[in-house]
Amino acid sequence: MPILERLIDADTFLRMAELPEYRETEYELIDGEMIEMPPPDFVHGEFAVRLSYYIHAYANARGLGRTTVESGFRSEFDPGLVLRPDVAFLSHARAQLIRGRGLSPVMPDLAVEIASPSDTRTAMRQKAELYLRNGTRLVWLVFPDDERVEVHSHSGQSQSLGADDSLTGGDVLPGFSLELGRLFAL
Repeated sequence: MPILERLIDADTFLRMAELPEYRETEYELIDGEMIEMPPPDFVHGEFAVRLSYYIHAYANARGLGRTTVESGFRSEFDPGLVLRPDVAFLSHARAQLIRGRGLSPVMPDLAVEIASPSDTRTAMRQKAELYLRNGTRLVWLVFPDDERVEVHSHSGQSQSLGADDSLTGGDVLPGFSLELGRLFAL
């Protein structure tokens, strides 16, 4: 007889995360299943810091919203989904929904995922689709080894940018522009 796994919701996920056996490992919740997230490598961390710096500086100077790194976001549409984007931006309208500590009750306006050596493009694109289906308006997938960024928007459009291109914030971060050569110049 096969063993059936019990799928969990975000509230159960949060309670489990407090248990000693889960404290030293980071997880996301996808389709009600806890997915272990290995620690990011050094290059991954550098890209997260750089992108969060550029986004935060721009958004803060214009009073657009809040920027986070490695924070948890639950879906208001899917109780079995909790994601931890490497970098995220929330407009003031969405950020006002956050009360105290804990997960954000809504997905970010912008989610940035930085590829680790073990990540496949297919898996990264599937995660981008999860964000977009659950309320995120813009997703940037960063591929440091290839010096490429894929941009996926809620309108269904996507594009791939290289080191000679500029990354823009669309309607999420109006006027934002980053020459990708600056990002990839580590």
